[in-house]
Amino acid sequence: MDAPLQPHDALIRPWRTATIAASLVAAVELVLLLGAAFLLLAKPLSHAMQRHAAATAFAPVARPDKPVVPKQAPIGLPKLLRSETKVFVLNGNGRNGAASAAASRLSDRGYRIPGTGNAKRQDYATTVVMYKRGFHAEGVRLAHDMHFKVVGPLDGIAPATMSGAQLAIILGAR
Repeated sequence: MDAPLQPHDALIRPWRTATIAASLVAAVELVLLLGAAFLLLAKPLSHAMQRHAAATAFAPVARPDKPVVPKQAPIGLPKLLRSETKVFVLNGNGRNGAASAAASRLSDRGYRIPGTGNAKRQDYATTVVMYKRGFHAEGVRLAHDMHFKVVGPLDGIAPATMSGAQLAIILGAR
């Protein structure tokens, strides 16, 4: 009995095609299952997140019992008279003649002016009174005399460039 022999490729092809088809069906089922799981879990998860956000937003704010106020050392009285206090005036607002005009007002009040000049920057918004170590009271007195609001320690100016002055003023726009 002679039976025709099937070619070798004929035996492999149906198996390969069936495997590819089964894999595609499994991939589609996986995507559908993931989509269904997302739709089932998204709404409860969304509601839980909304409840948590509302509870956080409407929770009472915890406030400290006492406000924290930094301790300041007492300023004390000035050691130098106005006539003994030297003030170095710097123009930090960019207006021509502002330093010399301020120096004139200061000398009218009795302060000594060893020099004037321009600050490194010309964009100061507020006038700043700065003092060398040990002359805080003199700086506060000067700020009070000239109606300036900002007083602080010497910063950004080398004491050697101040011509022996104890205080420095950087004039701002206000």
